[in-house]
Amino acid sequence: MESQSRPISDSPDEEDTDLRELLQLSLLPGLGPRLLARLLERFETAGAVLKASPEQLQQVSGVGEKLIRTVSSAGDYVDVEDVIAWCRAHEVAVWVRGRPCYPESFEVLPDPPPVLFARGRWLPRDNVAAAIVGTRHATPYGLAQTRRLAMDLAAAGVTIVSGLARGIDTAAHRGALEADGRTVAVLGGGLGQMYPAENQGLADQIAAGGAVLSEYAPMAKSRSGMFPQRNRLIAALGLATIVVEAAERSGAQITARLAAEIGRDVGAVPGSVQNRASRGCHDLIRDGATLVRHAGDVLEMLGPMSESEGCETGSGDQAAPVRQGRELTLNEVERRVLEAVATDPTAIDEVTARCGLPVARVSAVLSILEVKRFVRKLSSQYVARL
Repeated sequence: MESQSRPISDSPDEEDTDLRELLQLSLLPGLGPRLLARLLERFETAGAVLKASPEQLQQVSGVGEKLIRTVSSAGDYVDVEDVIAWCRAHEVAVWVRGRPCYPESFEVLPDPPPVLFARGRWLPRDNVAAAIVGTRHATPYGLAQTRRLAMDLAAAGVTIVSGLARGIDTAAHRGALEADGRTVAVLGGGLGQMYPAENQGLADQIAAGGAVLSEYAPMAKSRSGMFPQRNRLIAALGLATIVVEAAERSGAQITARLAAEIGRDVGAVPGSVQNRASRGCHDLIRDGATLVRHAGDVLEMLGPMSESEGCETGSGDQAAPVRQGRELTLNEVERRVLEAVATDPTAIDEVTARCGLPVARVSAVLSILEVKRFVRKLSSQYVARL
């Protein structure tokens, strides 16, 4: 079932009051996600934080006099009703941590955002995602490799995550859209202050078949300090982070480091040793990142899930256990055929008998599974699972 946020009613009930208080707190200036997490851990609810005395707030590590004054007069800094009115007018949803619409991938972070502003939808299949990031000053080679990688991964059912910046990010989103795949953009500013402005049309396309997310107030303008904070969200959403063209000490390298710190795989596309835009990628490969040549390398990086899981079928029955995270990208028929193939040589006639599908259909699906690197055809009569 796809994830949707609960709309805010015009006559707020208790739950909407909680949301308003959470928005009031989370949008305060000078209150970063880590400190906000500490406050919520200490006081449990945003309303309790807003009502806390200066003496109580001072007991939380990192809270100084300036922030105490800000929290005590929160209404002077954030007009929650204006924010909610803007969201209603622009069909922007508010996703709250702990509710069904919230991407569970963020739970690996030490400081997951308590609220997200979102255009579009988050689907369960988006949990199988790859982040593609890189320089804003991409070369034709970098743009071509990014487009090819994003298209092939999207065609294999992997959601592409990036930051909607110029250069590599833009190429990654466009590549996914060209393949009619899903892509998710995470902004380093508010949804109402698109940066760069020329990507507004691309953001509209992404929202129509994916999602555009931000943890910032809708009218917050992008500042340099916002992008490293945004990068942690990109790293969390991707099961693997792939860097295509990045200079030394670049934002893309920061994303790769953050991904490694939370246990995600990191890969990099090599380039010319004479190209400064590839130095960051070469440093990553030297330090242990996977060398990425094509989409197949990324699909291998997605690897087995930490433990076998079952997926519910449309009828509510429990499907066969998922052996690899990327199996979640397969449709019901593809998974049905895949489960009929053993790791030992399996006769195609036997696969057909197990599936109960027409021979021509099984043959076509096996070809798709071979392209997606789930099976290998040993001959015209035998196939084996990879």
